Amino acid sequence: MNEALLAFPDVERLIVDNLKNRPELAEVKVDNRPPANFNGTQKVVLVSRTGGAWIDDLHLDTPLVELEVYGPDKTTAHSISLAVRAALLTLRGTVYGSAVVTDVVETEAVRWLPDYNRPAGNRYLTTVRFSLRPA
Repeated sequence: MNEALLAFPDVERLIVDNLKNRPELAEVKVDNRPPANFNGTQKVVLVSRTGGAWIDDLHLDTPLVELEVYGPDKTTAHSISLAVRAALLTLRGTVYGSAVVTDVVETEAVRWLPDYNRPAGNRYLTTVRFSLRPA
C-alpha cells in the first residue's frame, strides 16, 4: 500500500483552522483545547475527534467529531452553535493538506447539554461525521 494513503489528516486542526477564520465567529475562540482560565462562560468552540474509522478499501477516513460550544448565556451559546453548524456544512470539497473533505454529515444536531464540571457554563453539543480522502 502507498504510504501517502496512510497519512491521516488531523480533522481537529482542519475544523479549527477553517472555523477560526469565519467572520461570523470572529469573537469566538476555536480550538481543540480550552483556553486558560476557562469556566464555560466565554465564547468558545472546542473540537474533539471522538471516533470514526479508516475504510481501507475505499481509502476513506470517517472521523466522528464533537463540537462543544460555550457562551456567556444560553441564547448566545445557541446562536454560536447554529453558526458553527452552518459553517461545517460548507467544508465539503475543502482541500486541507493532503486530504479533501468529500462529505460532512451531522449525526446529532445542536443539543443543550449542561457542563456539570463548569456549572456557570452554557454548552451546546453537535456531532458530525466527516469523510476525508487523500487529495
